[in-house]
Amino acid sequence: MLAYERRGSGPPLVLIHGIGSRWQVWSPILDEVARHRDVIALDLPGFGASSPWPAPVGGLKPGSVDHLTDRVAGFLIELGVARPEVAGSSLGGGIALELGRRGLAARVTAFSPVGFWGPLGRRWCQAVVGSARGLGAALDPALPRLLGTRAGKAALCAVFYGHPGRLSTADALDSARALTAAPGFGAARAAFGDWTPRLLADPGALARIPVTIGWGTRDGVCPYKKQAGRARSVLPTSRLVLLPGCGHLPFLDDPRRCSNLLTGRQ
Repeated sequence: MLAYERRGSGPPLVLIHGIGSRWQVWSPILDEVARHRDVIALDLPGFGASSPWPAPVGGLKPGSVDHLTDRVAGFLIELGVARPEVAGSSLGGGIALELGRRGLAARVTAFSPVGFWGPLGRRWCQAVVGSARGLGAALDPALPRLLGTRAGKAALCAVFYGHPGRLSTADALDSARALTAAPGFGAARAAFGDWTPRLLADPGALARIPVTIGWGTRDGVCPYKKQAGRARSVLPTSRLVLLPGCGHLPFLDDPRRCSNLLTGRQ
């Protein structure tokens, strides 16, 4: 069983974070969304408070979208939740779309999902998240002091947030240490490039369910100008929503709009 936070009532909505993150990335919108949904925000295996994953079967790469989708699908069976609405961020966006492709989601919302890059875009993303992890580990003793200032938050967090100054020092510090400590990070980062071709070959049920793709216009990890358009061309029945002024993790930057996307009010 994966670690998770559950609150609210209504149709079930599963929230899936990105690489190196944890369920708390959704905290800026969790209470508002829980007014309309039974929200289940999980920690992927190898991240947050969840245990590392067991070895994958069927020749899947550890940490790949397909592998992690299998783990989330099994978690939903254990929880007794069938065909929920699903939303994901970055790597979690790829997992959400794969759940939808398999017919395991009633509705999908993906924020800056992985996989819609070219070779340079994939390497850029791998470099950015790898550098953030390495820098966080190297600076760990100084992080409380650095992240206690607006300048420090801007320097260390602006690649992920459009408005890093809105982060509390405690949240910034906890997120940085979750990134550096995640045992699943290396394998997930290495497996980034394996998923989109499968989606191209077989979009499956994604053509038959509502799909929304949200993309921050200040995303420094998966820049929107090429990748958002590519996602829209791969999934022509989806709805693309640009999030002005938002970064790769838009939930703190524009919580009202992100909440509205998840609850169908926009």
